[in-house]
Amino acid sequence: MTSSVTDPLIIGRVVGDVVDHVLPSNVKMNVIYNSKKHVYNGHELFPSLIKIKPKVSVLGGDMRSFFTLIMTDPDVPGPSDPYLKEHLHWVVTDIPGTTNASFGRELVSYEIPRPNIGIHRFVFLLFKQTRRQTVMSVPMIRDGFSTRRFAEENELGFPVAAVFFNCQRETASRRR
Repeated sequence: MTSSVTDPLIIGRVVGDVVDHVLPSNVKMNVIYNSKKHVYNGHELFPSLIKIKPKVSVLGGDMRSFFTLIMTDPDVPGPSDPYLKEHLHWVVTDIPGTTNASFGRELVSYEIPRPNIGIHRFVFLLFKQTRRQTVMSVPMIRDGFSTRRFAEENELGFPVAAVFFNCQRETASRRR
């Protein structure tokens, strides 16, 4: 078996639905909600646990590198017919390579995931910028966002790190 067959980003269709490729890299990204809930590929998080924007740390970069973080939902309005494609939840640019997203420039503020129909994938993508202030085009709308188009317009290339979680509408019985 090759590693691509077991890659959770391929199995979870992040590669394919959102981006064409994730570059192999020594750069890693940690995403943590409420200072204790780590995001792991394909794991489920409840909407009640993700109301506050997460801490996103960049590991393996250096102070001369800068990164752009994108959080998107490719399953809008529902995974069986995602005709609105991506819904943009967050964009932070100019994140120094050894810090976290709170040191970057927030272009699009964090929007709480609120899936209504089915199980949605919420994807965090980290792009290495060619220089500081690479990203110039600010998305005007959240629905119909395209990570591919945004990366191309801002010369970001392919992401160097990615992670996603699943989330669905939380009923009263699931909160207990």
